[in-house]
Amino acid sequence: VDENTLFMIASNTKAFTGTALAMLENEGKCSFDDKVRKYLPDFTMKDPWVAANITLTDIVSHRVGMETFQGDFMYWESDLTSDEVMQKFGMIKPQYEFRTKWGYCNAGFLVAGECIEKISGLTWEQFIRDRIVNPLEMTRTLVMTSETAGATNLAAAHTMVDGNLVVIPHCQIDNIAPAASISSSVSDMSHWVIALLDSGYYKGKEVIPFDAIKKAQYPRSIIRKAGHPFNTAHYSLYGMGWDLMDYEGREIVSHTGGVDGFVTSVTLLPEENLGIVVLTNTDANGFYQAVKWEIIDSYLGLPYRNYSKAYNTRYQRAAGQEQAAIQGWRDAVAAKPELPVKLSHFAGKYVHEVYGWAELKEKDGSLEMTLEHHPQLTAKLEYMGDNQFLC
Repeated sequence: VDENTLFMIASNTKAFTGTALAMLENEGKCSFDDKVRKYLPDFTMKDPWVAANITLTDIVSHRVGMETFQGDFMYWESDLTSDEVMQKFGMIKPQYEFRTKWGYCNAGFLVAGECIEKISGLTWEQFIRDRIVNPLEMTRTLVMTSETAGATNLAAAHTMVDGNLVVIPHCQIDNIAPAASISSSVSDMSHWVIALLDSGYYKGKEVIPFDAIKKAQYPRSIIRKAGHPFNTAHYSLYGMGWDLMDYEGREIVSHTGGVDGFVTSVTLLPEENLGIVVLTNTDANGFYQAVKWEIIDSYLGLPYRNYSKAYNTRYQRAAGQEQAAIQGWRDAVAAKPELPVKLSHFAGKYVHEVYGWAELKEKDGSLEMTLEHHPQLTAKLEYMGDNQFLC
């Protein structure tokens, strides 16, 4: 690994999308108060009133009423096109009332990307490349996940399987690209961070108007009343692709990202002119956050807290609880409980009105499940008693 090695930055893509929208608003080509239907007349949601009134601000500040990650499995590495994702997003019944609760919504950023295309005349990919990536000389950055197939100096994705760290394929999520598709290096990401901290300038030339940066980082949603385990923090808010908080009297503008095999963080302390980028190639670590806090505290002259130990202790506790639960389920299967009906009676296609079908077939004394929109996945279902199957 060197400064040019590529990592998927995952949801740190969202700040690019939110900033792009702010740039267009700054040029007078749209307003954050514009209804989505001004640009996407066929846009639908479960509640017709919400569909007619939802704005550009709503879709990039996670206040559409969805629970965090609601519906995401349906889109994630599925064979759905972007148009099909939009259609199915409109069929989901939100968990909460419109604008009453913050809930992290990846599909909202896809909607934003589609609006950017209608407003600018460029696809989301073209706009990000032409207006942000190229002017900032982010020469190694890949905007779409499909580009990883031919990339050089690319970090391999890793995850934990049965206690072992294993390599997995790079996920392909271009159907929701504006939410999470960018891959970049620490060198390229430093150009992005430098411009954001320097009023939008890079090498003496304005790339992003300062007003657009401020608008993207303006609080739009309340996440929660926040705290910090060691030091002083009060609020947690959300802008347009940015988390916003106070910490020891300073403003922190940040975001994290996670996709299969990668977790990352990008953090700005504008008053300190400090930017921190952490890219990792396993989704099973807390380092990407722990090292960020070590750097911030050291920079601000605060006491050493050993965040690595704190994060690892929490991780080990959660992992231990998870493994104990899994072992309990496996023990229940191993006891070979008797089914109340024949296994073959479970076989068939089961249809969900939004997702589509899941099919169960009897195979070698258990059930095999396949899914309509995830052809690369199969699942084994084993009976564990009490009308439950271990998947």
